[in-house]
Amino acid sequence: MGTKALLSVEGYAALDEPEGVRYELSEGELIVTPSPNYLHNEIRDEFNARLRAFVKSERLGGVTSETDFKLLGETVRRPDVAFIGAERLRRIDLEQIPLPVAPDLVIEIVSKSERAADLLLKVSQYLAAGTRAVWLFYPNTRLAYRYLPGKLEPEIRSADAGHTFEEPELLPGFSIPLDQIFE
Repeated sequence: MGTKALLSVEGYAALDEPEGVRYELSEGELIVTPSPNYLHNEIRDEFNARLRAFVKSERLGGVTSETDFKLLGETVRRPDVAFIGAERLRRIDLEQIPLPVAPDLVIEIVSKSERAADLLLKVSQYLAAGTRAVWLFYPNTRLAYRYLPGKLEPEIRSADAGHTFEEPELLPGFSIPLDQIFE
């Protein structure tokens, strides 16, 4: 049985991504994912635009898409959309790759090719690193799940397209109707 070659965060940061390929690093293992499709990008961009406008108007911090974040150990994740609160934002070098902080809120648009076990690992890595909420959106089923850190296990809430998603502790006053996202 062969041994997996593991990569450090520094080795990951030095990689060149070929066109159409995206990398993440999960506990030292290089994860290769295909480029997102049009629908995925539309939903990501809609979230990014709405959240960015709100966060900017309220001076709550920053919003970014497709940015590498260093989590615990040799893990680097690239959420579709991420919110970083103003306090965390002030404490980091924004030119560093990957950013040396876990986002406060992560939004992931789930593609057909993603496996449940891989998604749950990703969610647990975010929460363990200090992310305060992770939202997963499934365009094909029009369902969404909200994960919060819990004492023993993450707290999970689900909703369908008839509901509104919000995160009152992180983003007071912000809400987004899922119908508008899944149009």
